[in-house]
Amino acid sequence: MLSNQRGRAWLTQVLAQPGTDSGRKGIDLGQAFHQFERIFRLVWVASPKGTLVLAALTVIGGIVPPLLAWSKKLMIDQVVDAAGTGQNAWTGLRGMLPLMAMILAALLINSMTVQGQALGEKNLRSRLSLHINSLIMRKALTLDLGYFEDSEYYDKLQNAREEADQRALDIVVQSFKLIQTIIVFAAFCLLLIRFSPLLIVILIGATLPSFGMQNRYGQLTFRLLSSQAPERRQMKYLEELLTVDRYAKEVKLFGLGLPLLSRYTTRFWELFRADMALARRRSVVSIGWAALGLIGYFAAICLIVYHAIDGTITFGDAVLYLEVFEQSHYLGQALLLTLLRLYENSLFTSNVFAFLALAPVVEHSQIRSVPARLQHGLELRGVSFRYPGRDEWALRNISMTLYPGKKLALVGLNGAGKTTLVKLLAGLYAPTEGEILLDGVDLKQVDLEAWRKRIGVIFQDFVHYHFIAAENIGIGQIESMYQREQIVEAARKGGAHDVLANLPDGYDTMLGKWFENGHELSIGQWQKVALSRAFMRDAEILIMDEPTASLDAEQEYQIFQRLRELTEGKLTILISHRFSSVRMMDRIVVLEGGVITEMGSHTELMAQNGTYAHLFNTQAQGYR
Repeated sequence: MLSNQRGRAWLTQVLAQPGTDSGRKGIDLGQAFHQFERIFRLVWVASPKGTLVLAALTVIGGIVPPLLAWSKKLMIDQVVDAAGTGQNAWTGLRGMLPLMAMILAALLINSMTVQGQALGEKNLRSRLSLHINSLIMRKALTLDLGYFEDSEYYDKLQNAREEADQRALDIVVQSFKLIQTIIVFAAFCLLLIRFSPLLIVILIGATLPSFGMQNRYGQLTFRLLSSQAPERRQMKYLEELLTVDRYAKEVKLFGLGLPLLSRYTTRFWELFRADMALARRRSVVSIGWAALGLIGYFAAICLIVYHAIDGTITFGDAVLYLEVFEQSHYLGQALLLTLLRLYENSLFTSNVFAFLALAPVVEHSQIRSVPARLQHGLELRGVSFRYPGRDEWALRNISMTLYPGKKLALVGLNGAGKTTLVKLLAGLYAPTEGEILLDGVDLKQVDLEAWRKRIGVIFQDFVHYHFIAAENIGIGQIESMYQREQIVEAARKGGAHDVLANLPDGYDTMLGKWFENGHELSIGQWQKVALSRAFMRDAEILIMDEPTASLDAEQEYQIFQRLRELTEGKLTILISHRFSSVRMMDRIVVLEGGVITEMGSHTELMAQNGTYAHLFNTQAQGYR
């Protein structure tokens, strides 16, 4: 019942409102066809040679059908003449052999053209799919982290991805078919005008009225599917929950399988019923217009048959006009339907261009180059940050200086703003207020990509890459991804060497279970790999967000015993709830509710007997 109500509500909203935002409203015909220029530019870039070959085959495919129809007309007239004059059958047949050979050649060319077009379309589809999807992924690489934490971004990505694989590719194929259809239709019209211009009037009048109707329903379909993007994304998420390994344990232990599957099918039926309701409306109206078109079609046939019986036209002419008009009738409908599909698809491909038009919030202005080495350090002046779409501040009026070679710990309860602060330092976000200065230069005025290469980082939500072990570490310094000695050295620093060396294929072992011969690691072993990844880069700044959270006490002790050696000469920022490691830092900053409340060394903060001392003593008490 709920699914039916939701489906009806969607359809009612789409029918009642023409659309109010750029993601759901339609575009007029002029805008739609103007957009084809952008699409064909994409096609040309994807495959210039393939585009030219398909265009040539399209022209050939448009010329052959009219030639075949005219050749058949000539052949029939010759047959009638030969029969009427009592000519010998063999003599008559020999006289028609050149014409029959021409027809045979035309049929062969037509067959070769059809196969060539199919092959060309497949080639172009694959290349264009790669090109558009690459553009989408490249655009995603340029966008700030804030986009990836905004549901609207995922709605746009959902729509763009779907249409990249379908609509943009269909526009190319349909456009070439449209050109071919226009060539054939124009040639047929010239043949029909030879008999009577009235046939052209009937032909066009039988098909034009449905054009406006189909255009209207094309817009409705676009708005309906665009409005359903959040629900379609939710279905993909439910599919992932039910099929991906990292969720399997909880899904089975908590008995979530059938409830999640039920939620998935409920969403499916909501979308399906709305889609089908609109499709039914479109079909009923289309049948009505088709019936009117058939009346005109019947009248034209009667006119041709009448003139054939009357002797005004030859028998060959009658066959020609009947065949040409019948084909023209369907070609006319196909022509308008192709135009409508092109328009409808252009609505959907506007989602691709809308996504590609997204611009980063953090400007990569590259006004100033990154200093070779930090001289004065990083200074935060009155830095405040608020996530897009939220009223509360994640950080408020943060001011401090991080000196080269020094070690800083960030301490606070969950949600205090620690991870947000290091993301600002890495240029993943821009401050809402205030500024971050790199040796006196605003971080917004430096090449952020070059700046990030100076930073080694491990976040608490590090990624499990389903690559071989060596690559899992090597991607920490992509330029040295296949430098095995450097990878092994990084693994030794991060504590992963013994783990990886004892795998079935050592550093060449596939990690994870997604691919053949994959070897799964424990969460603690994965963390060692992630920590080694951070050490892969000879970074001047090292950011560690809970780097030992999944390690046992002995492993953690071993890592931090070497921490001073591993971080010698590096500006180190550590986020940790384990105060045994925090106390080793030169300076400790306590964050509460996004505000700095305490700052100093371990000894100084313990003497203040404030929040830090309370947290330290509380944790220490658990070990007594």
